[in-house]
Amino acid sequence: MRKLFTLLLILCMFQGIAQEQHKKSLRAYLSYAMFYVPGAEPYIETYLAVDGNSVYFKETEPGNFKASIEIIMLFKQHDSIVDYAKYALNSPSITDTSAIDFGFIDQQRFSLPTGEYQFELIISDINNELDPPFQTLENIQLEFSDNEVGVSGIQLIESYEKTDTEGVLTKNGYNLIPLVYAFYPESMKSMSFYAEVYHTDKVFGKDSGFLLNYYIESFESGKIIDGFQFRKRTDSKPVNIVFNTIDISDLPSGNYKLVLEVRDRDNKQITQNSLFFRRSNPGMGYQINDLATVNISNTFVNRITAPDSLREYLLCLEPISSEVERDYVYNLIAKNETDLMKKYLYNFWVSRNYSSPEEAWQQYYYEVQKVNLAYKTPTKKGYATDRGRVYLKYGPPNQIMESYNEPGAYPYEIWQYYTLGNQRNKRFVFYTRDMATNDFVLIHSDAFGELANYRWQLDIYRRTWDPNSIDETAPEDTWGNRATQIIKDLK
Repeated sequence: MRKLFTLLLILCMFQGIAQEQHKKSLRAYLSYAMFYVPGAEPYIETYLAVDGNSVYFKETEPGNFKASIEIIMLFKQHDSIVDYAKYALNSPSITDTSAIDFGFIDQQRFSLPTGEYQFELIISDINNELDPPFQTLENIQLEFSDNEVGVSGIQLIESYEKTDTEGVLTKNGYNLIPLVYAFYPESMKSMSFYAEVYHTDKVFGKDSGFLLNYYIESFESGKIIDGFQFRKRTDSKPVNIVFNTIDISDLPSGNYKLVLEVRDRDNKQITQNSLFFRRSNPGMGYQINDLATVNISNTFVNRITAPDSLREYLLCLEPISSEVERDYVYNLIAKNETDLMKKYLYNFWVSRNYSSPEEAWQQYYYEVQKVNLAYKTPTKKGYATDRGRVYLKYGPPNQIMESYNEPGAYPYEIWQYYTLGNQRNKRFVFYTRDMATNDFVLIHSDAFGELANYRWQLDIYRRTWDPNSIDETAPEDTWGNRATQIIKDLK
């Protein structure tokens, strides 16, 4: 198999006060996208970023310092290694380690047969012998058909330039610098992305065309954001290139998905792909419908007479609300305007189920009552706990593995969802330091938009093992045993 490698050092992104050497903890971020070459094998591109402030710099010669990171990438099928890469990533030499303002970005490309893989990433700070390596596992489905329309992964682009030289960064005459973090701060006013659509000539005909739509939708509600939907008619080709930029100046803060879909000439959806991203834009308020014009006469919200109940009904929407919707609710409650709160509750459910808003609310509130019974704590309603939020947002898990009495470990639960939208086999890890409170905190998930902490075992086993001890590198008996095995079994 042919593999292309490149190392890219960019003096950007990681700014702030440098940490003291003994306080450093390796921080790395990974994203990937899958592509297809008609007549050849598909390939996976991995985009890795390492925070320069999180690694140790060693003096290599008087007055000069350098960091070194060992990276191992493994692609496995049934415990057999299909492909791998192992290499060192070195920083440039620097003379001042007190103000490190750069990071490491690494891109690789692996050609692999169609199939399901377990991707394992292990990163070690070569100059740090005390801390364990950064490690993550991800199940990847590499699936492209030779006779059906397909959409590649969506690659976010930080910058691009034309080039005549072919390299691992090159696609269709451009060098594309990846945006590893799917996060857009207020300072970023546009979103550039690259994707490919395959076999439209085979399916629609060489002389025909199709509709290519791309849009931004709310991650929580799935509702398309007004003003961020784009459509164009495109000629059929073996490979159609999608390389566009969206102005996101007016996109409010929140969690979103960028969706790319292919429709035929009758506007029937053929296929789609999507990518999660976050936006921080505090200067842009949420453009909600004018609540003053909402008519709630003879609706279910007009039957709510107790102010405390109304406030509680609004607060319990938090697990399925966007960031800006949550802020709006807090402001409504603070102003204590009963009529507007009723109108907001009604409008919230009309926007999600126009034909039966009351039925949608009743079904949801039934689930709220269930989590209030199951997950309440002495100080929180069930919907305000991490387990309650995950249950209400994603529904009941397919499996729950409970471990409350494992020697050396705090009580913990691992929830598994077979599917979450277009995600497969996603896990949530919760733990508590005190069973009496029943407050299990989310410490890791591999689902999009959730807390990803691939050292979550450190939190679970901290009950009997101090990872900051200079005399130990890992717990003797329970480290990684049952918890790690549960994760492996949940496939």
